[in-house]
Amino acid sequence: MFDDKSRYAPLETYVVIDRHGVAVRVVPVPDAPGAPLVGYHLRREGERVDHLAAAYLKDDAGWWRIAEQADVIIPDALAEAREIPIPGPPPEKKG
Repeated sequence: MFDDKSRYAPLETYVVIDRHGVAVRVVPVPDAPGAPLVGYHLRREGERVDHLAAAYLKDDAGWWRIAEQADVIIPDALAEAREIPIPGPPPEKKG
């Protein structure tokens, strides 16, 4: 259902019934990755969060990690931010 690199890939989906009686498959909210802050990027005009993710995280689809580090849900919330927090790699999973 999700790309292997997606933070949603390992999560189990489940079904809920909406107010109209329709069964809807949903995925739970994943835990925050808990990555350490490695620094801040001084944003220049025209830079998007996916560009920063490609440059710093080597994954343009990892824009959500930058948004998570900045404590925003929608990356557009960072459009006017001067300093963008850059996360480090997520901690290794134990087990």
